[in-house]
Amino acid sequence: MCILTIPLPCPLDEGDSDKGFVKLKAIALQCVRILIMGCAVHYIRLNEKISPNVGKMIVDAPDVARYRRPGQFIMLRIDEYGERIPLTIADVDMAQGTITLYYQIVGKTTENMARLEAGGHLKDVAGPLGHPTEIKKFGTAVCVGGGIGVAPIFPIAAALHREGNKVIGVIGARTKDLLILETEMAEVSERLIVCTDDGSHGRKAFVTEALGEIMAAEKVDIVVAIGPVPMMRAVSELTRPSGIKTLVSLNSVMVDGTGMCGGCRVTVNGEKRFTCVDGPEFDGHQVNFEELMMRLNTYKDEEAVSMREHKCRLAEVGHEG
Repeated sequence: MCILTIPLPCPLDEGDSDKGFVKLKAIALQCVRILIMGCAVHYIRLNEKISPNVGKMIVDAPDVARYRRPGQFIMLRIDEYGERIPLTIADVDMAQGTITLYYQIVGKTTENMARLEAGGHLKDVAGPLGHPTEIKKFGTAVCVGGGIGVAPIFPIAAALHREGNKVIGVIGARTKDLLILETEMAEVSERLIVCTDDGSHGRKAFVTEALGEIMAAEKVDIVVAIGPVPMMRAVSELTRPSGIKTLVSLNSVMVDGTGMCGGCRVTVNGEKRFTCVDGPEFDGHQVNFEELMMRLNTYKDEEAVSMREHKCRLAEVGHEG
């Protein structure tokens, strides 16, 4: 099925007093930006495990590759009966018309995604979605990635590097086998610090310890942190006393990616925001992380049941009788 979206003549004016109308316009603008590739075939060029629980997929999505900017994401379905999941666009190849995705194998959808083979295809790829990262000359930028968060931090670090910033990379994982994109991060960083919780590679330390040492040694103009919510919260608390601009990319529960379901709502500076249309990046000093962590656990039990017991029966519909 093809979905055509038509731009609406409703520019976002900061002077609008009706917040509800402003929100409606933001959703309309997001819908206009979506490129639904229902008419295209999203062939899988590569799908491989790069660590015990992380997969890398390269897939055809030429329009997404053309318009994507660092910090944006896509929504995908692997088949007609699958759920939609958000994944950050880690890299693009405009000449080949492909996008690169990294996914953590933690649920039923990503488990099924890991079984797909090159030559197959995805049902839907919608994007690019979300606001892109602000890329400009800040000065010294520290890019902190934890676990699968290294995938979305990489294109941001690369863009900041191209803009002439001094990029210091800090990446971490529980153990060596769970580290990803170390070589790629090193290429776009003036200095890369690698941390593992167990000391199996790099330093035996948390990324916050390395960040604290950097802050003590030199002036830091901006910190971008992406990873587990406790890590982003710890980074934000570390930079708060110094007032260092700190951006975090939130991974709240998301269903449609256009602001319609409200599942990804978060509280930022005391106000409700939608991660999909207002984010995914926010000022880390203003995010209510406690609420975010509580909402992330909403469907934890159901996800466990799905992994353990679910067998899709929708494919049988239409074959009865």
